[in-house]
Amino acid sequence: MTSAPGRRSSTFTRLLRHGFTDPSAAERLLDGAGLTPVRNDPVLLDAFGATADPDLALRGLVRLLEAQDGATARQELLDTLIAAKPLRDRLLGVLGASEALADHLARHPGDWRALVTYEPRDLHPDVEEFERGLAGATDPVSLRVAYRRCLLSIAARDVCGTIGIAQTAAELADLATATLRAALALAGAAAPEDTALCRLAVIAMGKCGGHELNYVSDVDVIFVGEAADGADEDKALRAATRLASHMMRICSETTVEGSIWPVDANLRPEGRNGPLVRTLASHLAYYQRWAKTWEFQALLKARPVAGDRALGEEYVAALQPLVWGAAERENFVADVQKMRRRVVENIPAAEVDRQLKLGPGGLRDVEFAVQLLQLVHGRSDASLRSGTTLDALKALAAGGYVGRADAAQLDDAYRFLRSMEHRIQLHRLRRTHLVPEDEADLRRLGRSLGLRTDPVAALTREWKRHASVVRRLHEKLFYRPLLDAVAALAPGEARLSAAAARERLVALGYADPAAALRHLEALASGVTRKAAIQRTLLPVLLGWFADSADPDAGLLTFRKVSDALGKTPWYLRLLRDEGAAAENLARVLSAGRLAPDLLMRAPEAVALLGDGGGGLQPRSRAHLEQEILAAVRRADNAVQGVTAARGVRRRELFRTSAADIVGSYGTESQPAEADQGALVDLVGGAVSDLTAATLSGTLRAVVREGWGDTLPTRFAIIGMGRFGGHELGYGSDADVLFVHEPRDGVDEREAAEAAGKVVTEMRRLLQVPSADPPLLIDADLRPEGKSGPLVRTLKSYEAYYRRWALVWERHALLRAEHVAGDEDLGRRFTELIDPLRYPAAGLDEEAVREIRRLKARMESERLPRGADPKLHTKLGPGGLSDVEWTVQLLQLRHGAREPGLRTTRTRQALAAARAAGLISEEDASTLDEAWVLATRVRNAVMLVRGRAGDTFPTVPRELGAVGRYLGYGSGHAGDMLDAYRRTARRARSVVEELFYGAS
Repeated sequence: MTSAPGRRSSTFTRLLRHGFTDPSAAERLLDGAGLTPVRNDPVLLDAFGATADPDLALRGLVRLLEAQDGATARQELLDTLIAAKPLRDRLLGVLGASEALADHLARHPGDWRALVTYEPRDLHPDVEEFERGLAGATDPVSLRVAYRRCLLSIAARDVCGTIGIAQTAAELADLATATLRAALALAGAAAPEDTALCRLAVIAMGKCGGHELNYVSDVDVIFVGEAADGADEDKALRAATRLASHMMRICSETTVEGSIWPVDANLRPEGRNGPLVRTLASHLAYYQRWAKTWEFQALLKARPVAGDRALGEEYVAALQPLVWGAAERENFVADVQKMRRRVVENIPAAEVDRQLKLGPGGLRDVEFAVQLLQLVHGRSDASLRSGTTLDALKALAAGGYVGRADAAQLDDAYRFLRSMEHRIQLHRLRRTHLVPEDEADLRRLGRSLGLRTDPVAALTREWKRHASVVRRLHEKLFYRPLLDAVAALAPGEARLSAAAARERLVALGYADPAAALRHLEALASGVTRKAAIQRTLLPVLLGWFADSADPDAGLLTFRKVSDALGKTPWYLRLLRDEGAAAENLARVLSAGRLAPDLLMRAPEAVALLGDGGGGLQPRSRAHLEQEILAAVRRADNAVQGVTAARGVRRRELFRTSAADIVGSYGTESQPAEADQGALVDLVGGAVSDLTAATLSGTLRAVVREGWGDTLPTRFAIIGMGRFGGHELGYGSDADVLFVHEPRDGVDEREAAEAAGKVVTEMRRLLQVPSADPPLLIDADLRPEGKSGPLVRTLKSYEAYYRRWALVWERHALLRAEHVAGDEDLGRRFTELIDPLRYPAAGLDEEAVREIRRLKARMESERLPRGADPKLHTKLGPGGLSDVEWTVQLLQLRHGAREPGLRTTRTRQALAAARAAGLISEEDASTLDEAWVLATRVRNAVMLVRGRAGDTFPTVPRELGAVGRYLGYGSGHAGDMLDAYRRTARRARSVVEELFYGAS
């Protein structure tokens, strides 16, 4: 007795190590008579430790041993348990996972022997084998016992990992099938006269029909009846109804052995208010005339399982055309989506976060998304017509309707969530889809899924991760913009048959439907995955192209882009899956020439159009400069370095132009940008930053090739005009000044020669002929203009400005800003010019008159001959020049005492003038509106024509495209021009007062 405490302490420690949460209780059970072999056998303790709940497994084993009929039977069980590992793993695995099956074994202590027979060759029983297992049942009670015995064998293989979740669910459906047949046989044996009168077919629906049943679930069925030869139909239907009702009671009623599962016939026509059994003709009449969308969705899983096999197959065959034509119903996709939302809304608030089946990110999200895609695309693709969720998902991926990676993630998440659901139900064999809250239940659940380290936390983490994946992909697939449009097409249109396509093209306004048909044929013919995805995309894209001034050009460019990227796996996947990507592309390709031309030079930029990760958000100057400088470092010479910089510029110009077009046109999911000024600022800032980064890269490439790491002189580039003001358009030149300062110990002549070579080489490299939009450097705003040196030292600038600076030069310096090169030198240059552009004494009257004369001369000399001044966005009345010179005059006069005016940006300076009371809010708003509109017209002209212009196009198609960009529908070009004239006229009135009338 004195050794007992030591022995007990050792056992306690071993039990704790093997996962027992109540080692003291386990010790007491193991100390009971006959369990010494269990306590002392490390193999058995390891087996307990491998179960979901060792404490539960031990209690179940003790109950099973106590239920054995005598010592011999108990010893046989123990001996077999110790000697046979397969039995040990199966039996203890079940006992550790299912209290309900432990209860069954305690009531039927000999049923443990059913687990001995299942060796590897017997791992996948079919319906016939289950029927043999149920064959001895002669009444509802014995049927329940036999059913639980079969269920025991499935659960044993499941918890041991011998079969996966899909096979488990399929076997449960097969067991349900065998049980329905046995129950129907019992009902028929009880009423042979009814059997003689009728033919009765039982159609499984839902998870049973889909071969994916749960451990505990309603088994949804529909009954079809016909009169036997010579029988009266009314009598036959009454007989069939009695048989069906009796069969349902046998399965559903509770006896001393509990129940099997409820048989639910509420999916039948008219639900519980309709007759339980109908003839095939009655079913067809109902579905053809009265059925709702959800009823066709339910029929997707219909499968004959019991009764008259031929009648069941006839029923399914007759209804298949209706099921696969359901997507053509009006508002089909919207109805299915609405039904899913209604299911979520009806979940009690306290249960939403615990719902595995119905909640957001739950099993229904997967099932509804898969079924919707099946019903939309399965009309013309029979490979999608599986009633099993995972098989259908695999087919959708194989056919190109779902991305392979998305399908793999959904498959993985669905398997995990179904495994959770199974193990939750298996514990007490109760119908539930709620994740438990009790920590012990969560621990058992986590361990049953193989999560042994901190199982509660690991289970929560994995569950939330999979639910998040499901929710994201459900939103992506279930609410995919293409689905509704594809469903709205007739099957012929969805397959792009020539006749349907031609008719649709003419109706949509394509000018050359014959050419468009050739493009469609080239894109969508064949049996490849690529062609299949194109057949899904094109019917919808055609409509989006048509919502533009030139749908033919949009389709042609789409074909070119698709040809260029045809072998790139992500391209069509992006358009199919990434929300607004396809619509964005359609808008961009049909809006004009600039963006498509840029895209054709770099087709991979299509990836920017996806809605994930802010693809159309312009990148910062620092980010761009970092990328370009890295590319220059990798290049072998200056030419390659500048080529790489131009490649980045090309891609980023596409990004900016696409963002501009999408923001202007809008999409179904993203309305047109309300603040047009924001789009102007976006374009101006992005193009200016890109130009600055390109110049930085070009400068680095030139210096690196000619001088290595260090140029003999410090060198900086100063942006002027629109460049310095962050207001560059797509086709603007880059106005600049070049400044240098010899390094210590470097001869001034050597420094000047080096600086001159840098400028010359930069201009040469940037002017090398290319298909890219040109980047022209204009240095004409330098001291002495074209006759002065291209580059000067800082001291030279200081001497010149101090002695010779003219009014126009001080005016031009208002927009000077360092953009590239030596930052310290750039900063000292701006400090040098600040007193010139913001003079402390303001401007005298002579200077004001000189500025007015300069403006008048510029407009008279530069306005193109024959141009309508009222529609010239730059030099016309109320145009850019009017607004900018008015704002800049305010800056010259008041900038010294109003810090807000010391900015190179027109709109910021105008806002500062309003805040300082130098201009009324109404006048400032008028000028701002005119400046934004004129800038947008210039941007639109470049986007539409692919070349810069300061006035509206004269070609009707181009004018219509500009109007579409500005928010005017087709046929409203006149309204657009009238609106521009009105805006410019109001702005000119303000300019007359502030600029020409200022004292």
